[in-house]
Amino acid sequence: MPPFDLDAWVARSGALDLDAIPWGDVPKYDVPPEAVRTLTYMQDIESHTIIYLRSLLATRAVDDPEVSTFLACWLHEETFHGIALSRFLEAAGHPVPPRPTPRGQEPVLKRLESWATSIVSKAWPDFCAVHMTWGAINELTTLTGYLRLKAVARHPVLDELLETIMRDESRHFFFYYRQAEIRLQRPAVARVARLLVDRFWGPVGSGVQPQSELRFMAGYLFGDAEGVAAVRKVDETIRRLPGFATVQLLEAWLDRYVKGGRNGHSRD
Repeated sequence: MPPFDLDAWVARSGALDLDAIPWGDVPKYDVPPEAVRTLTYMQDIESHTIIYLRSLLATRAVDDPEVSTFLACWLHEETFHGIALSRFLEAAGHPVPPRPTPRGQEPVLKRLESWATSIVSKAWPDFCAVHMTWGAINELTTLTGYLRLKAVARHPVLDELLETIMRDESRHFFFYYRQAEIRLQRPAVARVARLLVDRFWGPVGSGVQPQSELRFMAGYLFGDAEGVAAVRKVDETIRRLPGFATVQLLEAWLDRYVKGGRNGHSRD
């Protein structure tokens, strides 16, 4: 991949232009209930970015000037994605309900995960390699999810909004992927990063939203032939990273939790 021009990206980085979206046209078109449920999930995850960053601030990521600069802009853009999705849902007559648990009150397991991440970072000088790899996987999954939502929801204003969000997400993915590609060149680093991804990776939102909501969204977006093809493309892209040629990611998760005897559209 060509180099990522961080200075150029920072210069044009900024909040999504909310005034450019024709919010008054949102009620003119139906929003499928499945899309409302999926958008509610996505909005919550986008708004949770500040909690992800809180965990990263306790790692070596902040010591790398390129990574820390990127993360500052990344948080700003992702926060406005959450605001925009919330505004769309409100305009469609489905305002985002209050969270059952405030964001600052993470479950014990999530706090332990953050603590363990900090410990691994302090013990392993090449921690940023796994952080960049993880980010590339999640950004590409998110980007693909938005693309699939456009295809299945078929709402003109949502299409316009998602196109704008996807432009940001594609740049985020490019930064993470290029950084991962560089940092995984050393075989020993790639082996450790692969081990951690194999052991701990889960789709975006795992542990933040109930597993039933994650399965529902996956079934809605990726349950048909076009969705499976999109999932395979995600996995194939990540397999091009050094040390990840045989990794099993999104398709394996989909087979296990959505197709493997479980109904992705169930609330149970």
